[in-house]
Amino acid sequence: MRARGWLIALLAACAGNAHAATWYVAPTGDDGAKGSIEAPFRSIAHAQEMARPGDTVYLRGGLYAYTAATHACATRRDTVNGIELDKGGAEGAPIRYWAYPGETPVLDFSGMKDDCRVKGISVTADWLHLKGIEVTGAPQQPPNHLNHESWGIWVHGSHNIFEQLNLHHNMGPGLFIKDGGYNLVLNTDSHHNYDPYTSNGAGQSADGFGAHISAGHPGNVFRGCRAWANSDDGFDLIRAFSPVTIEYSWAWQQGYLPGTHTSLPAGNGNGIKAGGYGGVYAPGGVTHIVRFSVAFDNKVNGFYANHHTVPIDFYNNTAFGNGTDFNMLGIAPDGSPINIGKLRNNISYSGRLKVDNTDSAYNSWDLPLKVSTDDFESVSLEGWDAPRQPDGSLPVLPNFHLKSSSPLAAAGVDVGLPFRGKAPDLGAFQR
Repeated sequence: MRARGWLIALLAACAGNAHAATWYVAPTGDDGAKGSIEAPFRSIAHAQEMARPGDTVYLRGGLYAYTAATHACATRRDTVNGIELDKGGAEGAPIRYWAYPGETPVLDFSGMKDDCRVKGISVTADWLHLKGIEVTGAPQQPPNHLNHESWGIWVHGSHNIFEQLNLHHNMGPGLFIKDGGYNLVLNTDSHHNYDPYTSNGAGQSADGFGAHISAGHPGNVFRGCRAWANSDDGFDLIRAFSPVTIEYSWAWQQGYLPGTHTSLPAGNGNGIKAGGYGGVYAPGGVTHIVRFSVAFDNKVNGFYANHHTVPIDFYNNTAFGNGTDFNMLGIAPDGSPINIGKLRNNISYSGRLKVDNTDSAYNSWDLPLKVSTDDFESVSLEGWDAPRQPDGSLPVLPNFHLKSSSPLAAAGVDVGLPFRGKAPDLGAFQR
């Protein structure tokens, strides 16, 4: 009987895979068509109606211009969506919204004139996989200064993958996880986002990436991502009551008018803001992880604890040319400021530090040496925005990779992460 049950389950799984469908969407398509490669749909909304768990929706290259939300603004403080993805896949059978191989679909929301906040793509479903899509132009409307930011992609779901996306020139964060767990943001870029009409100041809320999730939603990861030229922060984990990991990611030139070094007074200007609960002590704080990442040329801080309440783990990161490279400002239960954090194997190059009285060991500033240009293959600020590798991974650069002759090589301590040789190298890049 047990063998028969196993066979039934196997046949059911095979049947499910056999029925997975492939759909196509193109800017020149027709929602009355078959959805085939020869006769594609016109809209993602119609493709979602047709898709089932395990299906793939290929978006052909070209411009998808959105001029109105899925429903009208009820008030000037309302929030509306350009695209609603509210139909989920299943474990082992996600619904995939992928760029057609070799092509780039550009979802442009700049033509929307809805006079309230806008989510370019609102993701409230679970088990979705978005890949290879460009998202731009999520707008704010002048002279409406009643609201905070809009969003390129806004997420309130779980077990989703956001891969190889290019998010830029949105009037708010490129990608924002409001809630949900086990979401993976993989090899994605978010840059030149700026919110000129936000109610508390131009530039106050346009992060590259944000995750402000409630308790009970662990497993959110940003991996291989880049954030640059955003008016607020590169990565922002403020008010996250579930642990988040940021790894193998780069953040630079936040806090300025995008594309310049003109300071925006309301733009916070942190590369990776890894915690905090609004500047007050809040019980239930969690330990976030930031590792193998780089922050440079950010207006205020490279790596920032942001008044967090418990130590954040900062392992094998590299910072240079920030206002302050590592700022571990925390907050005690009585509301007084303290420095707090666990720092191992990090490098600060010619930058200021605020790490006194933290759990700091085996970092460049803990060793009896001075970091210099001779430690690195290159100290260039150029090339960090170079094209990604064919698989979407970060470009291979010599920038701030250690020379084998550097005393920073193999000068770290084993913290349970991969390394070669007798001990870990300091910094974001292992030889």
